[in-house]
Amino acid sequence: MQGKIALEEHFALRETVQDSAGFAPADDWRELEARLLDIHDRRLAEMDGHGIEMMLLSLNAPAVQAIPDRSRALELSRRANDFLAEQVAKRPDRFQGLAALPMQDPDAAARELDRSVGTLGFRGALVNGFSELAGTDHAIYYDRKEFWPFWSEVERLGVPFYLHPRNPLPKDSAIYEGHRWLLGPTWAFGQETAVHALRLMGSGLFDAHPRLQIILGHMGEGLPYSMWRVDNHNKWMRTQNAYPARRKIADYFRENFYITTSGNFRTQTLIDAILEIGADRILFSADWPFENIDHAADWFDSAAISEGDRIKIGRDNARALFGLGKATTQSAAEQNVSAIPMEETRELLVRNRRA
Repeated sequence: MQGKIALEEHFALRETVQDSAGFAPADDWRELEARLLDIHDRRLAEMDGHGIEMMLLSLNAPAVQAIPDRSRALELSRRANDFLAEQVAKRPDRFQGLAALPMQDPDAAARELDRSVGTLGFRGALVNGFSELAGTDHAIYYDRKEFWPFWSEVERLGVPFYLHPRNPLPKDSAIYEGHRWLLGPTWAFGQETAVHALRLMGSGLFDAHPRLQIILGHMGEGLPYSMWRVDNHNKWMRTQNAYPARRKIADYFRENFYITTSGNFRTQTLIDAILEIGADRILFSADWPFENIDHAADWFDSAAISEGDRIKIGRDNARALFGLGKATTQSAAEQNVSAIPMEETRELLVRNRRA
């Protein structure tokens, strides 16, 4: 498929690149570092070779979120956003930006988002999970009431907010003791981000700001497959979830969240997500440079889903969500594709499994 749009794709500044060192063995670090620091050379070549028309770029993790000092977090956010804006200006046809934000200070984060969208032309924000803050010994999550004016500004601007993973703080990681292989993308990233997303849903945030749109990577961090249980546990005991939100958690998940395919390249998982949240709320992504673009694109291009869903997930949903303008000119084959019913998508999966 040509014209794909990928939106969980990262870069690093020289001063933040070491934040990613723990995610690569020593023998592989030089390769990962080069990938993170490159934007216009190998990255573009990989995009050209695998049908990716555009990437929305964001700062590597945890970067800003791991800086306890408010003023330093704001300073790094601004420098990262200014640098990214300069890079996007060189090839706006191939790159757009997602802002880094100093969530340690909700007012400053709102101002920086406004500057990034209004002045720099960014398409939204990507924040690397919870923030650390001087004077506290716990993670700062964004369901807290002091963040609601920030969320009001996100809603006013009408841009998406990508909630990206990070590992839990060491003091909160006892469950992984003796099994550090479970940290990072293997498990801890997804668990940490899923809990953060559930906190947002249960807080009543989306009752107050119903137009907010949050993006989760990695096929939804496991949430699509847990929605029924979250809303229906222990019904025979007549117990119910007690949270401030007015509706079922699944309602918010289906109306206020998008998910991406980043770093989770499995057809059965994609089809499960389509059945749960719908193809209109799924977006193609790779997770470069931590995942290979060829792995992401080759899998997606041949996944056993309908061609109508492939085009929506591959580019059209992103164009609509981020306001990226008219859809790419379709090939003759794509112009003849109608939306194939979900029954056919199921049949395609069955045939793929048999094969």
